[in-house]
Amino acid sequence: MYNGEEVNSSTPQYLHAYISQYDLHHAEMTVRETIDFSSKMLGTNNEFEMLGEAIRRKKGVINKVDQDLDSFIKATTFGEGSNLTTNYIIKILGLSECADTLVGDEMRRGISGGQKKRATIGEMLVGLARCFFMDDISTGLDSSTTYEIVKFLQQMAHLMDLTVVISLLQPPPETLELFDDIILLCEGQIVYHGPRENATGFFEIMGFKCPSRKNVADFLQEVTSKMDQKQYWIGDENKYQYRSIEKFAESFRSSYLPRPAKDDLCRTNNTGKREEILTSATRRISRWNIFKACFSREVLLLKRNSPLHIFKTVQITVMALVISTVFLRTNMNHKTVLDANKYMGSLFMAVVIVNFNGMTEIGMTIKRLPTFYKQRELLALPGWALLSSVFLISLPMSLLETGLWTSLTYYVIGYAPSFLRFIQQFLVLFAMHQMSMGLYRFLAAIGRTQVMANMLGTAALIAIYIFGGFVISKDNLQPWLQWGYWTSPFTYAQNAVALNEFLDERWASVSNCFN
Repeated sequence: MYNGEEVNSSTPQYLHAYISQYDLHHAEMTVRETIDFSSKMLGTNNEFEMLGEAIRRKKGVINKVDQDLDSFIKATTFGEGSNLTTNYIIKILGLSECADTLVGDEMRRGISGGQKKRATIGEMLVGLARCFFMDDISTGLDSSTTYEIVKFLQQMAHLMDLTVVISLLQPPPETLELFDDIILLCEGQIVYHGPRENATGFFEIMGFKCPSRKNVADFLQEVTSKMDQKQYWIGDENKYQYRSIEKFAESFRSSYLPRPAKDDLCRTNNTGKREEILTSATRRISRWNIFKACFSREVLLLKRNSPLHIFKTVQITVMALVISTVFLRTNMNHKTVLDANKYMGSLFMAVVIVNFNGMTEIGMTIKRLPTFYKQRELLALPGWALLSSVFLISLPMSLLETGLWTSLTYYVIGYAPSFLRFIQQFLVLFAMHQMSMGLYRFLAAIGRTQVMANMLGTAALIAIYIFGGFVISKDNLQPWLQWGYWTSPFTYAQNAVALNEFLDERWASVSNCFN
């Protein structure tokens, strides 16, 4: 049962939203793109309701004057921008000026801290949730910015009929005045829950009065403290006894909380909205639309991070040219075992460099993990959608980088002159590159921090090379270590490119090339 209705166990998860004190976003995306992606992933379906709200505001049903409302309705009606839900939230959050500005981070200039906080709130406002729990959203903000954000939330709660629960640490008086109700929690117990203006009256009944010199927020925090409580006692000092939190909570439940209020807490919502709310929570988007939205975002991030990918491409191109000159075909023969060792060394370098090229995935993945974990916990991004999108995006990059390497080195070094063997070497290196990227993404997900992930990545890199069969042959490994040879992906890549080269007919005359 939920609000008097039989519902699916997962439905309440979509009706409520938790907004953390940390503003975790992709620095490469703009504010509009960030909120629009959340809108697509959360399955919003209330564009017409919001358009009706905007029209009612225009007609004066709600007494708020908005000079930009006409241009806003025209923009959303004629398709300028992303969608109506996104534009509506951007408008009421006051983010219109920075809507097309990158969010930014420590290395990229972006929006301010207050604007980031509004963008964090906007991510969840576009969803189906009607009840929001916000955890210490004033962290890192000055009192003026905190006041503006809470004022926005107050207006949205009244305008859109939302329930907003905010935890704040020592809010200034002007911010506290914006709240309709106050919940005072101490050591896990509710000491007071009711209208803001009645809070001091409850404690005055208990014998504690807030002085005129003291703001209410500080008084509410100190009146339950054993060290500060006595200064607010208005009775005879000789009769003062410390009033514990348990006694405050019991007094509130038994005497101060009136019977009608208790009945209101137990009564379900009106039946007119109940079915509508629960039905809207089930309007989830299909898996295909989730994948399309996630894939589109990955393409966008690929474009925004193009300097990194260009650098990787240039790097592997330069390395291919260097290796080609070291193992130039004019110095490479195929008649003796020594010649075979030279070719084996060039193949080893090919596998090493292709594998090493995928190590950049550690830093890229670590940077994106906090945002992914936040979106996953908010039911905005399933893991399979991100994994499949990242995998598909990585395919053309692997094709490009391994294609450049194979094209620049194969005929310059003088490998087997067969197009089929050229394709086979390319496919082996392509598979090795994909394995490398997947491995380092996996290690980054395990490490979760840059230091730990780098340590795991370096250890994995060393283990792969040592047990790969080239640095130390399988026969020279201790029997209890030979399992490492068979578990190293380097073994299979090295053997594959070696067999592809040395099974060519030009090596048939070297009878002892593998002895």
